[in-house]
Amino acid sequence: MNLLLFLAGLAGLIVGAELLVRGASKLALSFGISPLVVGLTIVAFGTSSPELAVSVGAAMDGKTDIAVGNVVGSNIFNVLFILGLSALITPLVVHVQIIRQEVPIMIGASLLLLVLGLDGRLSALDGALLSGLLAAYTVFLVRQSRRETQAAKDEFAAELQPAGSGGWDSKLPAQIGLILAGLAALVAGSDALVTASVAFAKALGVSDLVIGLTIIAAGTSMPEVATSIMAAIKGERDIAVGNVVGSNVFNILGCLGVTSLVAGSGVVIPPSAMNFDIWVMLAVALACIPVFMTGREIARWEGAVFLGYYVAYVAYLVLAAQQHAALGLFSAAMMSFVVPLTVITLVVVLLKKRTAAS
Repeated sequence: MNLLLFLAGLAGLIVGAELLVRGASKLALSFGISPLVVGLTIVAFGTSSPELAVSVGAAMDGKTDIAVGNVVGSNIFNVLFILGLSALITPLVVHVQIIRQEVPIMIGASLLLLVLGLDGRLSALDGALLSGLLAAYTVFLVRQSRRETQAAKDEFAAELQPAGSGGWDSKLPAQIGLILAGLAALVAGSDALVTASVAFAKALGVSDLVIGLTIIAAGTSMPEVATSIMAAIKGERDIAVGNVVGSNVFNILGCLGVTSLVAGSGVVIPPSAMNFDIWVMLAVALACIPVFMTGREIARWEGAVFLGYYVAYVAYLVLAAQQHAALGLFSAAMMSFVVPLTVITLVVVLLKKRTAAS
């Protein structure tokens, strides 16, 4: 029964996100907002609406561990799993703007979360700060879009396809109906997903945090999975990367910002998340710099490394939750062999690229 409830909740989140993005995008395009701006804001943030719905719903139910785990786990999942899988399909081109601007912003947001969480809680004031930064970031993107090239504008226009005068979704009532239906599906889906996930945590004997970091994080990231993989298949490889980076920024600033505002006593950050998982999220964000700079693309082997690390991260969480005897050996192998070897390989590849370029 809980499995059916979980699947129904997941379906509600995915359908709700699709309806919300479609309705809001068509509405914005009808008012003459450029497809590029819509793509950078409504579509990018809309794919993160499941994370927002689940985090807010969990916090209002007093399950703040799920809210934190959902955001942190989604950010780790987005980079390691989604970019890894997309790069295996086709090597992903990384726009120079993403390297110079978006990745540093993602790293800065991760660092800010780490600093704000040092006292073990995100207060309403912290939430206001995060939400304010998201608003400023959105305004910055809109202003910056005016200087984008015509090629970038054409790419987003082709992706969004403004509603023609004869389309059923070209009418204002239909667009508002799509938005309302999407919001309703998101609310219902998040409630079902949180309820089922709490039951899973109790049945499996693991914490709400672990469930949030794994099952819920992967489930709420399904819109990003679909968007990035379809973009990679269609050759829109910079959209695949930009979608992930933009979603990670929104998850921290938007999801945790709004959640901290609506949660009466703030959001409590579990000590285990502060001591390990948030650091992993920061390390994953930092890892994007050398990977993205190696020829300004994510090669297939780098995608395979990302996927491998995600499997290792989930394996660590499962072993730690069960206090398995293999945990010590697994951790030692990762820290003394796998991680250093990966770092050395990336440094060597980066140096070779720089030598060839000069």
